[in-house]
Formats: sequence, structure tokens, C-alpha cells
Amino acid sequence: MLKALLKKQLFEINSGFFYDRKKGAARSKAASVGLIVLYGLLVVGVLGGVFTMLALGICGPLNETGMGWLYFALFCLIAVALGVFGSVFSTYAGLYLAKDNDLLLSMPIPVRYILISRLLSVYLLGLLFTAVVLLPAILVYLVVTPFRLASLVGCIVLLAVISIFVLFLSCLLGWVVAKISLKLKNRSFITVAVSVLFLGGYYFVYFKAQEWIQALVANAAVYGAVLHRKAYPVYLLGRVGEGDWLAMLVVGAAILLTFWLTWVVLSRSFLKIATATGKTARAVYREKTAHVRSVSSALLGKEIKRFTSSPNYMLNCGMGILFLFVGAVALLIKGRDLSEVLTAMLPSRTDCVPVLLCTGVCMLVSMVDVAAPSVSLEGKSLWLLQSLPVRPWQVLRAKLRAQLLLGGVPAALCAICAAVVMTGSLHEWLLSVAAALLFTLFMALLGLAAGMRWANTTWTTELTPIKQSASVMLALFGGWIASIALGGVYLLAGYRLGAAAYLGLACAVLAALSALLYLWLKRRGSARFAAL
Repeated sequence: MLKALLKKQLFEINSGFFYDRKKGAARSKAASVGLIVLYGLLVVGVLGGVFTMLALGICGPLNETGMGWLYFALFCLIAVALGVFGSVFSTYAGLYLAKDNDLLLSMPIPVRYILISRLLSVYLLGLLFTAVVLLPAILVYLVVTPFRLASLVGCIVLLAVISIFVLFLSCLLGWVVAKISLKLKNRSFITVAVSVLFLGGYYFVYFKAQEWIQALVANAAVYGAVLHRKAYPVYLLGRVGEGDWLAMLVVGAAILLTFWLTWVVLSRSFLKIATATGKTARAVYREKTAHVRSVSSALLGKEIKRFTSSPNYMLNCGMGILFLFVGAVALLIKGRDLSEVLTAMLPSRTDCVPVLLCTGVCMLVSMVDVAAPSVSLEGKSLWLLQSLPVRPWQVLRAKLRAQLLLGGVPAALCAICAAVVMTGSLHEWLLSVAAALLFTLFMALLGLAAGMRWANTTWTTELTPIKQSASVMLALFGGWIASIALGGVYLLAGYRLGAAAYLGLACAVLAALSALLYLWLKRRGSARFAAL
């Protein structure tokens, strides 16, 4: 039975590589290999490349000064931070909010078997983040330093130890989030607020990391002595990487104890949390005047409520909304300085500022992907929308309006702030705002079209259509490519037209593409929605 559950969990994790849900058939071997290679290039090539360059920069200097343990300790801390940040909310959703929890718990299956299968996906996600950080560090260390069998064994042990520690922290924080969520009203907004604060701290550390690492390398002996004295467990982790057998035994025993405590806590609370509905106040009924809403406003309200009820939806598809507001404030404070810097960097492109600031706003708009997973998120409740006395196009239009409302207002604000601080004429000012708003419309249409093309209503957890769908990936990366092209084409050749003419041409292109997507959605997209 446990074996069957583990196979089921592994299939759900990797099904996107081997199974086409749209066609309801297995993918060809070539298609599966292509997807795996593409995913590997994105993860390993981007993140792995960053950490490889970091490892090459500090491995030699630290080992030459006899501080090899500090090298491993640093990468362990980075791996833990990235692993926990990347998997804590996935852990909460995967453990306690899985759609098939009720089904599995109603079967004669021991609860511990269900918990083990859920922990497998959490562990694999944490292992992915850990490996992206530690594998480049390990490979660089084994190449730069003389080979020793003890070092190789220590590196393997270190990878296993850190992945289990990430599992422990993710489960602990996911358990805390779950316990708090049961006791709070407006838990979605509170979860998002905490996540935003955590995200802000993460990016603060990220931008300060280079400065801190340089200071660490320059004063390795001083910092090493402090860590050795005040953070001895971190020192032991570093010694594991260097192949210290005693450190391996001590750290291994500590991690096994930690894993046992994690299991005890989760096994005693999993059933209660997974089946809890939260406390509800006693309803007090009062006579109220009933207000009749139009079909359009009712459908729009449904989409807004769906968005605000899911922390995962808001964090992954709506983070651009927050960035647009932050960008607007930053432009008002530092916009003129940025305008002067851009002008100084590109003296031959005297009117580049309107185009480049508009490009920046469009890149932030690309991070608002509310419409892309909206059809898939209906899940098995899709039949309710299809049974309503409304046309499919009315439903799709409501999903479009939701993204335009959520993303259009901050996009307009950010574009106006950019226009206020930039140098240029009035018509350049107006055209840059128009281009940003048309790009917002284009992104909403592109996301919804992709969501209709690759709709997936058979998911187990809502993270699947939000984070693992082709529609979201296409909308996000397609938007980034389009926004970069907006600025890149101008710098390469478009500057000859002048900023005003170029922005006018960009508006015309975006309007034409939006019109084509609109017609496709109204005709073909509506038919696809009705046939789902």
C-alpha cells in the first residue's frame, strides 16, 4: 500500500514531463526528454551557474588560508535559506491542502502512509533547491583541492544532511503556518503579508550578499573565529564537507534526531490539521436589503474572491502588483537620478529615457499572471460555471477583467510616475503611458489564451496550475521577452525613428496583437471552454 502511494506521489510530481493532460495521453519519448532538458537548463543553467561563479570566486582564497570549512559553512547556510524559502508554502499546501486528502483519509489506509507519501514530495523539492546550491560548490571544491576520499564522502554526507534539515525546517514552518491559519480570520491576507515581509528580507540579503561575501573573504580568519566560538554547529557542518569523520558522526546523529522529532510532531497533528475547517463564529442573522448585481459584476466578484482567497495564487501570480506599487514610489523618489544615469550611459540615445522606463514598467507588468491559471484553477468545479445561464465568453471576459483591474491600476500608476520624472515631451509622456497600458491588456489576453490552450483541471494541489503549468511559464517568460524586445529593438535600430514615433509604433503592434488574441478567445477560446 505504501509503495502504491509513493508511486502515485512520484507520478503527480513528474507527470507533466511524461503525460499530456490536454490530450489525455502519454508524451512521446522525444517530447519528454525535451521537457526534462529544458527544465534542467532553466534550473541548473541559471541558478547553478550563479552558484558556480560564486564558488569559483571564494573556494581558492578560503582554502589557501586553511578556512575550507568556512567555504562549506557558507554554502550550507545559502542552501538552507533558499530551500526553506522555496518550499515552505509548498509544504503547507502539499501536506494539508491537497485536494485528495479527504479521499485518501476515507480509505482504509494508515495515516502514516499518507504522511510519508506527502513528505516525499516535500523532500524532493527541498533536495532540488539544496542540490542547486551545494552541487556546484562540491564540484568546484573537488576540482580546486587535491582529491581525498574522505572529502568526497563528506560532501555526499553534507548534501544528505542539509536536504533533511531543509525538510525539517520546511515542515516546521508549514506546521506553524497551518496552526496559525486555523485560528485567524482573513488568513490569506495574513499569510501573504508575512510572505511579503519574508520576501523583502530575502531580497535585502540577496542584494547585500556580494558585499558581505567580499568582507568575509577579506577577513576570513576573524569571522571564522567568531563562528567557531559562537556558532559551533555551523563549524561542524563545514568540517563535514572537509571530510572530518567525527563531525560526520555528530552531525548525522543530530540530523537523525531532528528528523525523528519532525516525524513525531507531524504524525500527531497531521490528521487534525488536514481535516480541520477552522473556527467559525456563530452566525447572527439580520435583515438586509438585497441588491441585484449584473451578471458581469457577479462573475468579476467571483474571480476577485478566488484570487484573494488563495495565498499561493496571490504570491505567485500577483507579486507584480506589489512590485508595481513599489516601483511607483521608487520612481518618485529616485526617478530623476535614474533618468540622468540612463542619459549619461547612452549619450548617443538622447531620448532613450521614455522607452527604457516604459520597458521597466512592462517587465513588472509581466509578473502579473492572474488570468493564466484562472481556468485551470476551476478544477472539478468547472461544471458549475458551464451549467450557469451565461455564455462562455462572459466567463472568460470576467477573468480578463479581473487581471486588468488588479494589474491595470498599479501599472497605470507606475507608468504615470515614470512619465512624471522622465525627460521628454508631452506626447512622449502620453505614448509611454499608453504603451504600458496596452502591454497590460496584451499580457492579460496572452495569459488567458495560454490558460485555455493548456488548461489542466485534474490537479491535486492548486500549486500545479499556479507554479507548474505551461500557461504561467509562457505568460511570464513571454512577457519578459516581449518587454526586453521593446527596449532592445529601440537601442539597436528603433532610436532612428525617435522615441515618440517608436512608442507609437509599439502601441500599434501591441494593439494589433491584442486584437488577434481577443478574437481568438471570443471565438475559439469560448468553444474550448464549453468543451472542457
